[in-house]
Amino acid sequence: MSNDEVYAAGLLNRALDPATQPTEIRSYLQTEIDLLSGTIVKGMAVIDLGCGTGRHLAMLGDRLRIGVGVDYEHTYVIEARRRVGARQLHFVTGDATAVPIGASFDLATCLTNTWGTMSDKAGVLNEMRRLAPRPQTRLLSVYAEASVLPVGTSCRGGIHRVFDDGRRVSV
Repeated sequence: MSNDEVYAAGLLNRALDPATQPTEIRSYLQTEIDLLSGTIVKGMAVIDLGCGTGRHLAMLGDRLRIGVGVDYEHTYVIEARRRVGARQLHFVTGDATAVPIGASFDLATCLTNTWGTMSDKAGVLNEMRRLAPRPQTRLLSVYAEASVLPVGTSCRGGIHRVFDDGRRVSV
């Protein structure tokens, strides 16, 4: 199923709606929130690629010096802007492989299995490297185990940190 088909069918909205969410997804999302809460500290600058309606930035906005959400789906960006009133949070419509921002960030994220909807994963990872250039400043979360093969690594609550040294990605 293409990214456009996922959005058109409303699958993402149903997966993120607590009223229709399977228990496994709810558990995964809580683990993701716990990980973010332990990672993001006061004063950080964070960019979220594939931000959807901005729920991660909104949840942690009081800790952020600046938060920028990027999503190619303009209706999600409009909803994020409507829902989030914090002055330090900004949402833009854009392509995650060519983000129209020249600044660098303390952390670049691609969360809630957004990675699975990206057609040019190498391009997205290159943008994450550009936007958060220091080592260990990029965070992906992927729901499907098959998307990330954790050979010989430990995993906490289904969330895998992907560390990228600029040459290859290791899990």
